[in-house]
Amino acid sequence: MRDGGGPAFPDARVLLDRHGLRAKKHFSQNFLTSERVFRAIVDATVRADDDWIVEVGAGLGTLTARLAERVPEGKVIALERDPDMVAVLQAELGHLDNVQIEPGDALKYDLLAVARWRGDPITVCGNLPYHIAAPILFRACAARASVSRGVFMVQKEMADRIVAGPGTKTYGAMGVMLQSYAACRTVVSAPAGAFTPAPKVDSAVVRLDFTAPPALDIPDEEHHRSVVHAAFGQRRKTLRNALRAIYAEDAVAAALVATGIDGGRRGETLSLVEFAALARAIPSAAQTGIVVEEL
Repeated sequence: MRDGGGPAFPDARVLLDRHGLRAKKHFSQNFLTSERVFRAIVDATVRADDDWIVEVGAGLGTLTARLAERVPEGKVIALERDPDMVAVLQAELGHLDNVQIEPGDALKYDLLAVARWRGDPITVCGNLPYHIAAPILFRACAARASVSRGVFMVQKEMADRIVAGPGTKTYGAMGVMLQSYAACRTVVSAPAGAFTPAPKVDSAVVRLDFTAPPALDIPDEEHHRSVVHAAFGQRRKTLRNALRAIYAEDAVAAALVATGIDGGRRGETLSLVEFAALARAIPSAAQTGIVVEEL
């Protein structure tokens, strides 16, 4: 029995047996079974009973069902690529009025259209396979005018990079870019034993609050991204030399003087505020005519 007195949600192993299925490696399927982690995800995701939530990779619907129970006046849009999992979702949850099952690729799904449909910002969540985790995170970030929050299960190594601070080994371009537009924190750890089948690595859930971004002045987001990637492009080099690999030497020197940042430092020591100031001080590629390659 659950805390609310209703019947327990089916376990992933029960659902797999019921539908004669097994986890598929080519879909990177590892199904969460830990009630502790489920509860933490739902608590981090849901704010009101009329929330609209887009769930990436709904799988067997074990998280979907828990989310749907918590948003009786809202909607859970369950995205799933695997046709077998779509069939499970339809069989198990198709009767719920506040669950909409959407077969297809989450990387092509229009989050902005859902927010327009609702008329208010939405939330995105999901247990993300490693190979699509970064693109999904940045798609949510790019849609932040219409996405208020993202709650994602990712590999622990990636979670550490997302929330890392300056001067740490895991601080890098990913953390700087996401933290520049959202308040990022770890919600809960999920060891390999919390899944069936157990993956080879541990995972963690992170929450990105796009309604609580840091107070940074970033007038040109694309240029800001390019400066951040340049600073981390060659970690063993000083900031001055890393930037000079992309930008004109005199422009880099002038920007360092203008911001008061020591060019002998390395990119991993700069704060979010310093990165924003540096990006404002260095002329963008559009201004200089330089083509900045993706790093």
